[in-house]
Amino acid sequence: MSKIKVKDGTEIFYKDWGTGQPIVFHHGWPLSSDDWDAQMFFFLENGFRVIAHDRRGHGRSTQTPNGHEMDTYAADVAELVKALDLKDAIHVGHSTGGGEVIRYANKFGKGRIARAVLISAVPPVMVKSATNPDGVDISVFDDIRNNTAKHRAQFYQDITFPFYGYNRPGARVSQGIQDNWWRQGMMGSIKAHYDCIKAFSETDFTEDLKGVDIPVLVMHGEDDQIVPYANSAPKSAKLAKNGKLISYPGFPHGMPTTEHETINKDLLAWIRS
Repeated sequence: MSKIKVKDGTEIFYKDWGTGQPIVFHHGWPLSSDDWDAQMFFFLENGFRVIAHDRRGHGRSTQTPNGHEMDTYAADVAELVKALDLKDAIHVGHSTGGGEVIRYANKFGKGRIARAVLISAVPPVMVKSATNPDGVDISVFDDIRNNTAKHRAQFYQDITFPFYGYNRPGARVSQGIQDNWWRQGMMGSIKAHYDCIKAFSETDFTEDLKGVDIPVLVMHGEDDQIVPYANSAPKSAKLAKNGKLISYPGFPHGMPTTEHETINKDLLAWIRS
């Protein structure tokens, strides 16, 4: 397996396939690079070099007890990009990975990143506050923390229903997709997953969005039950200097998997535009 060792000794697992312009994929909580199978295969066949890593504490990377916050996540990405000498790269992030992408782009990406894509992503900031009255109440994230700490195996099965919209009337449930979500989640560290809840829910990416001048594509399902659409996608697209929003009526949070044909087609068209 391919890994790099970053400054604090953590080993970051990654996949690196093909040649051409690089596309770097950043996964969501609490998953791994395997969540990008549909995109990795598609873009590889369309002539791109595709890279995806397991965030520290997730998947096959080191289950370190430390560093589970956005600045360290972004710094790990910067070390991977440098090790692979990636230039003119497109960085694509889903959910928590979208926050990782925009933090990396703003802090480390200059001269190496060409475009950023935020899919069902957590920016600008999820949690409700005086300055973000439309956000999600902290009690929701406390409940996720409690379930992760005390009932992780069952919770990781239960959460797949809202994640993929399988709790909607008429939904076609895929047991394989649910099992794959659970498999990826249980590969990772409970400590990393617990700490990451604060990272994805409370980090404010407003200045990161304002700070980049590269093209930023925001893709979001309007029936997202995990990262509510109104408090995220339209705000992110507006904050970015060169932002574009594509919204999808009825699509769930996990749309890169359940609706990959549509997402991949639209993403390829934007990259080639």
